[in-house]
Amino acid sequence: MAIDLRAFIRPVPDFPKPGILFRDITPLLAEPAAFASAIDRLAAPWRDAPLDAIAAVEARGFLFAGPLALALGLGVIPVRKPGKLPAETIHHEYDLEYGQDRLEMHKGVLAAGARVLVVDDVLATGGTAAACVRLIEAGGATVAGAAFLIELEALGGRGRLAPHRVETVLTY
Repeated sequence: MAIDLRAFIRPVPDFPKPGILFRDITPLLAEPAAFASAIDRLAAPWRDAPLDAIAAVEARGFLFAGPLALALGLGVIPVRKPGKLPAETIHHEYDLEYGQDRLEMHKGVLAAGARVLVVDDVLATGGTAAACVRLIEAGGATVAGAAFLIELEALGGRGRLAPHRVETVLTY
């Protein structure tokens, strides 16, 4: 019997600010069967894809990337906010609604031409995921696609990741 993952996504109105309906994944993470089902569903479209690594977007992407990497027999490359990685890094700066942000990964952690899957919990506007794609490409690797537990379709993030393949488990 398939698990209804939507039953484990808690809607939280007016978070982080009025007018936003936040999709809280905490109940899904707390239920082992639901979490395992989510990982299985994230992995399914990528089982036969030629992949070399998973790039995990900080922070909630880490929660899905580790088990997904194990399911696919891959390693995980952490993509972090500034100042969190101990060795030499490469970075990509990107625009936010009000300002800029930056993502970093260790320099040389990906082989030239490595095929990388970008993983995060939610695809909203696509800004962070697109920045991660640019960072991986700047590092000499190839982005094979992106996987997300949830896609907030009305925010258009999928378009910002074109022409890359995007797979999601739940769409709102």
